Amino acid sequence: MDGSSFADIEKLEADLWSAADNLRANSKLTSSDYFMPVLGIIFLRHAENRFVAATEQIEADKAAGRMPKRKVIDQDYVRRRALPLPEQARFDWIMRMATSGEKPLPALVTEAMRAIEKKFAPLQGVLPKDYGIFESQVLEDLMRLFNSEQIKQATGDVFGRIYEYFLARFSIQKAHDNGEFFTPSSLVQMLVNVIEPNHGKVFDPACGSGGMFVQSSHFIEHEGGDTAKSVVFYGQEKNPDTIRIAKMNLAVHGLTGEIGEAITYYQDQHNLVGEADFVMANPPFNVDLVDAERIKTDTDRLPFGLPGVNKQKKVSNGNYLWISYFWSYLSETGRAGFVMSSQASSAGHGEKDVRERIVRTGDVDVMMSIRSGFFYTRQVPCELWFIDRGKPDEHRDHVLMIDARNVYRKVNRTINDFSPEQMANLSSIVWLYRGQKDRFISLVQRYLKSIREETGTVEPLAAELDSVMDSLRDGVDSFLTNLAETKHIKAEQKEPIGSAASEVTEADDAYRKDRKALLKDLHKQLKSFTVKTPATTKPQLNAIEKFAPLAERVRGLVKQIDLLCKLVGRVHPLVVALLSDASDEAKKELEYDRRAVSRQLKQLDEIRVRLIAQLRRGVYFYRQAVWLLERFPDGKLADVPGLVKLVSRKDVEDAEWSLTPGRYVGVVPAEVDEDFDFEQTMQDIHTELADLNEEAIELAAKIQANYQEMVV
Repeated sequence: MDGSSFADIEKLEADLWSAADNLRANSKLTSSDYFMPVLGIIFLRHAENRFVAATEQIEADKAAGRMPKRKVIDQDYVRRRALPLPEQARFDWIMRMATSGEKPLPALVTEAMRAIEKKFAPLQGVLPKDYGIFESQVLEDLMRLFNSEQIKQATGDVFGRIYEYFLARFSIQKAHDNGEFFTPSSLVQMLVNVIEPNHGKVFDPACGSGGMFVQSSHFIEHEGGDTAKSVVFYGQEKNPDTIRIAKMNLAVHGLTGEIGEAITYYQDQHNLVGEADFVMANPPFNVDLVDAERIKTDTDRLPFGLPGVNKQKKVSNGNYLWISYFWSYLSETGRAGFVMSSQASSAGHGEKDVRERIVRTGDVDVMMSIRSGFFYTRQVPCELWFIDRGKPDEHRDHVLMIDARNVYRKVNRTINDFSPEQMANLSSIVWLYRGQKDRFISLVQRYLKSIREETGTVEPLAAELDSVMDSLRDGVDSFLTNLAETKHIKAEQKEPIGSAASEVTEADDAYRKDRKALLKDLHKQLKSFTVKTPATTKPQLNAIEKFAPLAERVRGLVKQIDLLCKLVGRVHPLVVALLSDASDEAKKELEYDRRAVSRQLKQLDEIRVRLIAQLRRGVYFYRQAVWLLERFPDGKLADVPGLVKLVSRKDVEDAEWSLTPGRYVGVVPAEVDEDFDFEQTMQDIHTELADLNEEAIELAAKIQANYQEMVV
């Protein structure tokens, strides 16, 4: 799926959420009321999409002789990762029946959920059935929202994204369990990227909405594997409603897993001690109410002892209980990746003692610090811990410390995440640590390829801009000719328009000349880029060095395009102002179609935005390649101040067994101001402003509603 289609999906996600949330507001339902039913509608629509695709595949397999021509059975659908939907559980059938008026829509949807549960055992008791809370019209509007042709054609990947997007948005609203059911996908993907869960038993003892399993599946399939044949998912979760969310999430992605209801502090639902190939989790932080008497004899899962018990016989802080559990569940070659409070890596007293014992095993592999703002419901920094029981001998006395607090992307005023490239760049540091230089070089090569591809699509957009610009200039030239000939307009009134038009001509000519030269040089330079992935970084370093001045010229061209479009935009209001004061005779002589020009200016601005975005895409991937090669020019792991350092066990011991990366990597050196990303900073400011405006609108609506209640 290419970048443009992902941009379309992002817009689709936002549009769907906005429409669904508006329906919620109009229905007088709270987020917690609306939460599960909306997820159920998404699930129902996706189930039909998968069912239709599987039906078509079955028919094609029969026609091609890949499948005997016999009666289709339920297992034929399950094998194709689709639910065998009975007729009354099909979205389109429900909508038709609702139109006939034989049954109210809430009853039809509830019956559909029951029918699916009856057919598919893993979902029994899972799907929402409380659709009676909706007025029929509100529910119909909601279902029509998910019944557009665009949604009907959506693939599994798209629906998975939509489901995760809604989970994230509901998490922001704290619609369920204070929003703690959902771990931001960029943190989950970072865990997956480092531990690479591609086989065996994958266990999440605090599985929430099942995001760890979904991202593991994405990783496996991105690498060309088959999730169903590669791994078995196991999960534990204390909240029954959250288990339902997780099972629906798995089903939406065509996955299954063994998820049990249990409090992990006291229960080992799946008996996986020493058996898991991969453990992943985002446990609750800093829990201080765990009963020490109930767990003190659980030496299998707590081999390092308790981290400290208070006078009430409660564990003072549960963080190291979780860390011990994660370690104990691993097989002799297993890997674990988990999110943990930033307090844990340097905590003292009993926690320090447990941490020392864990470090002495040699299994602590990588520590990564994450800045605040990555969680939707709490503004706290955290750290990602990575444990490897099968760590090679040469690494057993070392820990890779990565401070990623300066690596982030701003989503809105309060939320940050990682871009795909930031995640890949951080992952590549781990590759170098593991001696996987070829993967590092391949990543840089992908960036160089992206520079070529993104820059190669600039010329058609530039031609579009030229076409609209030519039309506007022709119109201005025609108007200026008539203006020069008319005697009903004074010379001093004509001068500002002529001057503004001259500025446009001068700027346009300069822009076209510079663009032609730049595109010629870009084509020549990019043609010299090595297509085949090299064995060393030397040709890549050479490529980015030669591209550097071109990147600077691209930035200059962006400024020229902005200036040109601003100058064009100034002519129109001058003409409108002139005509508004002109006599009827002058207006007859000066033909000017205001609406047509306004449409052209709007079109010009739309093309300007697309062209500039495309120009910046090439420079963006250039910056990614520079980020990697400036820090690791030889394709080998090196200490980078403020980012990464490989520390010895002796270093950790001298630092009182602290595992806080910032204590070791030092401070990021001050960067030269010329590297300041002005465009990104302006985008961040715009994001914050948009977020504040949205909050202001919501607050105004609440004030108005409260006022009306007081008046009544």
